[in-house]
Amino acid sequence: MLLELKGVGQSYSTSTVLRDISFALKPGEIGCLLGPSGCGKTTVLRAIAGFETITSGEIILDGERISMPGITLPPEKRRIGMMFQDYALFPHLSVIANIDFGLHGQSRDKRKARVKELLQVVGLERSGHAFPHELSGGQQQRVALARALAPCPRLLLMDEPFSNLDAELRERLSLEVRDVLKQEGVTAIVVTHDQREAFAMSDVIGVMGEGKIQQWDTAYNLYHVPANRFIADFVGQGVLLSGKMIGTNQVEIELGILDGRIPNSQELCGIYDGCAVEVLLRPDDIVHDDTSLLLAQVEHKAFRGADILYTLRLAGGGRVLSIVPSHHNHAIGEKIGIRLEVDHVVVFAASIGNSMR
Repeated sequence: MLLELKGVGQSYSTSTVLRDISFALKPGEIGCLLGPSGCGKTTVLRAIAGFETITSGEIILDGERISMPGITLPPEKRRIGMMFQDYALFPHLSVIANIDFGLHGQSRDKRKARVKELLQVVGLERSGHAFPHELSGGQQQRVALARALAPCPRLLLMDEPFSNLDAELRERLSLEVRDVLKQEGVTAIVVTHDQREAFAMSDVIGVMGEGKIQQWDTAYNLYHVPANRFIADFVGQGVLLSGKMIGTNQVEIELGILDGRIPNSQELCGIYDGCAVEVLLRPDDIVHDDTSLLLAQVEHKAFRGADILYTLRLAGGGRVLSIVPSHHNHAIGEKIGIRLEVDHVVVFAASIGNSMR
């Protein structure tokens, strides 16, 4: 492993910021810390960079212990690159000079070759003599990336790197940056609150809440196999419908009986029959089907171009979401046919109220 965090914690007097943070990244892997504001994700990044001390656990980089309680290797000795939210470009320096800034100590020819290489990698070959204020936000972001990559860091840290860009550009650039990082073979950690950004860039994602990593997994598993209600609520959209267990791998809801492997069924119910639960249904679990006898009433609709996100009211009063191709344009109040197509049955213990969207 290139990077390992083992039981990392951080506290200020009586305030605990981080709790038992543990994860690892392989060389060339892109990880992401995803979570709402105040969950501790930026503090983890700063601890890895050496800007924050830790009060428990250890941080190991390329086999070297760089942080533990009472011992912190200075940031300048870690060979870690940092890309900040505001890019922090030098306004009085050209693009070439900004990228070259971190290459002091190398020969002039090596520096010139490295800058030329990175300008090509980030697609700014013709903008080398421009100044930051002459560039678009996306171009500035590429310059900041090239500057961070210039000294060939062992690890690159990126703190909300696309937050200053509009949504469409953010999604496109996140894919472009991923391609650059993979081309350079760079191990990286991205911090963001935007799940689309996390999904587009990362090989593995840690969803953070209340100072700890709630689940460290692939985007696919976070969406389809969330470890708890917090993950289910934060990642993607969905609703929870009341149901009851009728077997180790069967649960009955208003829409019918779902069969599937339910890993936590033993924890939920010692005796399965009649055990009250709640079932997570994603918008892609509810399929619009004109031939179905199971009807639901359109309560709300959000046109999204290629598709429409419908909020549907069931006969028993429950609500579900459904993504439908936009040529199926139904009116509010209209009843449409639906059917279940659930590949992953996700069940939680019943509770009073929930915050699912």
